[in-house]
Amino acid sequence: MTRRLAQVAKKVGVSEATVSRVLNNKPGVSEATRQSVLTALDVLGYERPTQLRGERARLVGLVLPELQNPIFPAFAEVIGGALAQQGLTPVLCTQTKGGVSEADYVELLLQQQVSGVVFAGGLFAQEDAEHGHYQRLAERQVPVVLVNASIERLGFPCVACDDAVAVEQAWRHLSSLGHERIGLVLGPDDHMPSQRKLAAARALEGRLPASAVERAMFSLEGGHAAATRLIGRGITGIICASDPIALGAVRAARRAGLSVPGDVSVVGYDDSAFMNCTEPPLTTVRQPIEAMGRAAVELLVAQIQGGSVPPGELLFEPELVVRGSTAPPPPAT
Repeated sequence: MTRRLAQVAKKVGVSEATVSRVLNNKPGVSEATRQSVLTALDVLGYERPTQLRGERARLVGLVLPELQNPIFPAFAEVIGGALAQQGLTPVLCTQTKGGVSEADYVELLLQQQVSGVVFAGGLFAQEDAEHGHYQRLAERQVPVVLVNASIERLGFPCVACDDAVAVEQAWRHLSSLGHERIGLVLGPDDHMPSQRKLAAARALEGRLPASAVERAMFSLEGGHAAATRLIGRGITGIICASDPIALGAVRAARRAGLSVPGDVSVVGYDDSAFMNCTEPPLTTVRQPIEAMGRAAVELLVAQIQGGSVPPGELLFEPELVVRGSTAPPPPAT
């Protein structure tokens, strides 16, 4: 008992006496501190006292694929804040290479008897990934909301940015500047948002040559490698599937002795934090993170309260933000 008090007190940053008052349901503790102590119990794997177990259902899992891409902390901030406004406590589950998997997190959340789960990015967007843990959630009738384009067969409500419109905005922008050799750096073949982006580009361009499309991991290094190949084929305008990929494309151009945007124009996707502070400031397609995050929470709360939410997709309109990484192509020589 003493060890449990000490661990919970350290986790929350309060005294052991305060933890004891919460566990014994005594007055004299603020509601915010009380909730923090109860959440710490859950996170550390301790059983709540019998009289407090009914409140465990106020927990909601928030599962993210990573934190290195700044779009995911941004979603976590919006979704976490919206959950708190509803009296729900988010339990952040972030995957790391070689660490706890998405399926493992789902098992942990089920053990904690969470009220629901929000996935902001994840394996639901990949056709060839393992999806058994989503079926487990469905079988247990746990409310779930997905943020990002999903494969169709899962049957959960989904909130997504319109990937087709995003590519159309970026493509028309580069075309209006005079670019005729436009390429794409997308995610893996089985990645649904990337599939939608590719389909939109093909609809705009007709027969988009395979040489104009490269695949990459969603990282600066992946963008660098993929953009290097496109630049080597004479591509002058690069549309990227994320801002980190776009920053890698900028670095690839510079490593090739070219300037951005003088020789190569680059467009990102997300408008994540600090993209207006890069050199040059990044032209990108902005996801409406605030609206999407709040919509996801509204869908989740409706399910938690027993309402009927049809499985389907809410598509949100992106916005092209023009900055300094795009300009007319260099004159033909």
